Amino acid sequence: QVQLVESGGGLVQAGGSLRLSCAASRSISNIYTMGWYRQAPGNQGEWVARIINGIINYTGSVKGRFTISRDNAKNTVFLQMNNLKPEDTAVYRCNIRFGPLDSWGQGTQVTVSS
Repeated sequence: QVQLVESGGGLVQAGGSLRLSCAASRSISNIYTMGWYRQAPGNQGEWVARIINGIINYTGSVKGRFTISRDNAKNTVFLQMNNLKPEDTAVYRCNIRFGPLDSWGQGTQVTVSS
């Protein structure tokens, strides 16, 4: 199993930016499926951004505002979030999948005030 630790969440005003980080306890250089998932209280969760075999996908509401990236040397996956909106408020969790491995971080809270 691999441990994932997210950081970078917090409280920000609408229009602001945050950068989430997801640090893995082992190398991610051979892992090709990873992503960020969010869930707000009372709402169905959704995949925000995913990298699957080098192809990046974003949910429609964040296209043009969020960017997912990876740094294999640092075993870290990032989510750059710009022009944040109140509806982006949620707990964000990172996920990596490799064969039978399916690991989740504990989540980081992002709160966007209007």
